[in-house]
Amino acid sequence: MDSQQLYSYSMTTGLPYMQSFPTIPSLQNGLFGSLKVGVGNSPDSPFSSHFDSDTLSAFSDSHEHYNSGEILSGISSSYNSSLETNHYLQRSVSSVDSLKESLQLYSARNSSLPTNHKIRHALLELENALMAPDDNEVTTSNSSLGDSIRETASGPRYRSWSHENQGSQYIQSQPSHVTNNTRQSNEVVHVEKRRKLEVESSLQEFPSGDLKQLLIACAKAMAENNTQDFDLLIERARNDVSINGEPIQRLGAYMVEGLVARKEASGNSIYHALKCREPEGEELLTYMQLLFEICPYLKFGYMAANGAIAEACRNEDRIHIIDFQIAQGTQWMTLLQALAARPGGAPHVRITGIDDPVSKYARGDGLEVVGKRLAMMSKKFNIPVEFHGIPVFAPDVTRDMLDIRVGEALAVNFPLQLHHTADESVDVNNPRDGLLRLVKSLAPKVVTLVEQESNTNTTPFFNRFIETLDYYLAIFESIDVTLSRDSKERINVEQHCLARDIVNVIACEGKERVERHELFGKWKSRLTMAGFRQCPLSSYVNSVIRSLLRCYSEHYTLVEKDGAMLLGWKNRNLISASAWH
Repeated sequence: MDSQQLYSYSMTTGLPYMQSFPTIPSLQNGLFGSLKVGVGNSPDSPFSSHFDSDTLSAFSDSHEHYNSGEILSGISSSYNSSLETNHYLQRSVSSVDSLKESLQLYSARNSSLPTNHKIRHALLELENALMAPDDNEVTTSNSSLGDSIRETASGPRYRSWSHENQGSQYIQSQPSHVTNNTRQSNEVVHVEKRRKLEVESSLQEFPSGDLKQLLIACAKAMAENNTQDFDLLIERARNDVSINGEPIQRLGAYMVEGLVARKEASGNSIYHALKCREPEGEELLTYMQLLFEICPYLKFGYMAANGAIAEACRNEDRIHIIDFQIAQGTQWMTLLQALAARPGGAPHVRITGIDDPVSKYARGDGLEVVGKRLAMMSKKFNIPVEFHGIPVFAPDVTRDMLDIRVGEALAVNFPLQLHHTADESVDVNNPRDGLLRLVKSLAPKVVTLVEQESNTNTTPFFNRFIETLDYYLAIFESIDVTLSRDSKERINVEQHCLARDIVNVIACEGKERVERHELFGKWKSRLTMAGFRQCPLSSYVNSVIRSLLRCYSEHYTLVEKDGAMLLGWKNRNLISASAWH
């Protein structure tokens, strides 16, 4: 059977299941129960109360007690009870002059009293007046003064309060440690208030049409551990995002929740909560299938992989396919149909399906469901099919589990799965490369690799945030072409099939961050070091995929680079497909 015959079936039958995101739990009921679908901005968290961040710290709204360095510096401990007027303070604030006059009046009336208690009290009133906020009324009162002095503080605040020593005596109003504490406290308040004003002013740089830059600013504040700026910026972002707005607004709703979860160190808890609150298997499958239909990403991956396997095994009578993410098993419908129509007769096909708990949940049952579906295909297409399920995660697979048999042409399929396996940056044993070495030891006829073209594995947080923003914005824009913004189906697809990945990439670290994508160049290095050689994909497959893309939008792109095919949206590559032997 040649590849041309295979793809005459691929175009007509289609693939009824989306395997791209079987590891993406949905966010309905508990986590999305409070979603409000309305026109315009939606400040409500798209993840309901489970994702709410009411604990986001509010910015301080306390009054600013300016000190600005206005201190009584160099004041001597000696003084005279008469408080001669030749000791004066240079100051351009009218309230200080009035206070000085009152102090002189106090001095004249009490010259016979050598006690320092009243003097200290008067000086304390003076200091309080000088340190009062600009917008507060300053009140200095003392029964010994006879009059109460009320003035509104005005004029510029100076960094120092200068004085002259003209042979007169100086005043010490309070012990130095008390003055220093007051001074430091007011300086801290002043700096905090000034910083808040700066951040509020910077928000003017982010008009409503520049939400992308605002989100980046939030991530930058997070990366710099600047919680004060982050809180103010994220509150502004919350007001600008909407789950039924433009693509950047919809994506922003989930990225905001990822940032908040990261700040509260709750990313892992949220990630696991999302896995536990998926809709029922049939409902989740509906959302996955809808995404499969409205976007060509998974069709592209399946067609490229199936074409490479058909080409490599075109003359084989016994074929063994190891699928490292079997999901529904429906990727193989078109391949089995095409193999059954080979002029020389159908080969014997054995499929080993690696399973994980998320795929099981999406199916609504165990691997028995996959076995029954493949049995139906076998009967329908009149091709002998044998199925063996392995219910473990990919890194736990051993050679003994795979039942390798002599005389079979082996094909190994990695469909958007290998990035979930940890590498050397997470585990010193490097399970990712270890899995590739295991596959190499099996001497496969062909290995197919389909992966997201994104760099989020070892990239530092801030760069990873920008990469994720750019990648998923392209996906959200492509969804916009097919489904309207007020479409409930679109909202369900984005929430149930994409949101969890976004939160995981942004909010989680270490072993909890399982979405660890790499660019094709890095995958190429890994496979080459494991002992594989790249083989070109069929030119016929390329032409069929181009025809497929024209059915969706002119903005989809398909380029060949380094022996791989890259599917993209506009100028952003999104999915890579390659074959190895």
